[in-house]
Amino acid sequence: MGKRGRERDLPENEAKAVARMLRVSPQKLNLVAQLIRGKKVAAALADLQFSQKRIARDVKKCLESAIANAENNHDLDVDDLVVAEAHVGKALVLKRFHPRGRGRMGKILKPFANLTIVVRQVQSEAA
Repeated sequence: MGKRGRERDLPENEAKAVARMLRVSPQKLNLVAQLIRGKKVAAALADLQFSQKRIARDVKKCLESAIANAENNHDLDVDDLVVAEAHVGKALVLKRFHPRGRGRMGKILKPFANLTIVVRQVQSEAA
């Protein structure tokens, strides 16, 4: 007699994956997330594969997880998937201090970010 499961937040043709506590500022992560918004998943994976940004590896991993969720948990066709949403949120910020001259301190902020990727199955135009 466990508790009842939650109702599904997303429509039947969508799946999502969340990457939490990524060690990058949300502003920098959003630049990489903009690369993949609205693209087909094959093109988005190719863009992330050849991106020069360090965080692109983690974004690619999250996108692959969303694709796997769509395929295995929701029986969606991988060839028809599009990145519907890729939004970035703030997580915690570590505060560190660095000694400066004349007894002062310089503040160092080490931000973390969260990434949510939603993929949607669109009907192929080969009808």
